[in-house]
Amino acid sequence: MSGLSGLNKTPGGIVISVVQSQLFDVATPSDLAHATSHITTLVKRTKRAYPSTDMIIFPEYCIHGLSMRTDSSIMCTLDGPEVSAFKDVCKAEKVWGCFSIMEKNAIDGGNPWNSGLIINDAGDLANYYRKMHPWIPIEPWYPGNRGISVFTGPGGVKMALIICHDGMFPEMAREAAYQGAEVLLRTAGYTPPIAQSWELTNRTNAFSNLMYTVSVALAGTDGTFKSMGEAMFCGPEGDVLVRGNNSPDEAFACEVRVEEVRRRRRHWGVENNLYQFGHRGYVAVRGERVIVLIRI
Repeated sequence: MSGLSGLNKTPGGIVISVVQSQLFDVATPSDLAHATSHITTLVKRTKRAYPSTDMIIFPEYCIHGLSMRTDSSIMCTLDGPEVSAFKDVCKAEKVWGCFSIMEKNAIDGGNPWNSGLIINDAGDLANYYRKMHPWIPIEPWYPGNRGISVFTGPGGVKMALIICHDGMFPEMAREAAYQGAEVLLRTAGYTPPIAQSWELTNRTNAFSNLMYTVSVALAGTDGTFKSMGEAMFCGPEGDVLVRGNNSPDEAFACEVRVEEVRRRRRHWGVENNLYQFGHRGYVAVRGERVIVLIRI
């Protein structure tokens, strides 16, 4: 089901690539500019390696590293040079992109937001999300105020973006599915102790909601911290379709056939949890059979 790990694309399918980008130590505007340039280079490299790619996903902290610095000089804005660079490369390469920034909080005057950006193949900001669940007690980010991020991605596929620790809450994936998401994107900066929980939740979120999950973390070390990589594509039955490793800057790809989600959600009886949660025991309750027939 992976299209030979994204090398083939069938009608109705899309190819998503994820990049386990190198963990950097970012302390100055110069460091930030270097990291941004590195990410845009990886967009070009990934598109060459997987020409059928429709969308490229980068990890949380891809240009800020794991230091948790909140210095104003290295915080980003939606109209700043970092986001402009992401827009330019997506337009030039004709590919969708998902990127991470630490965003200045000019509204609440509080700590910055941890934000994920979705940029389309025309170079426009298609959607963005602010992480709702900072990793307690480590992360200093202001909790997100934009709710679950659901958008229409390449090929008309409904997608949602969550960030790292968000994925440990089943409610986040379920809410995304209730809003119509067929693919759940999860970006992270996780370190190796989380690897087992990472796989468990990625697979469970997929199976429990009959959706694809596409997940990627940073990789490598900045001399202090070490990230785990562990890119992972899971199918709607919770099976791992493509699995990454811990190599920095390595890209992995997979074909996503969204009809596999739509078919299961429409026709499955057993384990169609999205439907059954609201229609418990429908085969034994008067009136519920009519609802099922309408649904199918």
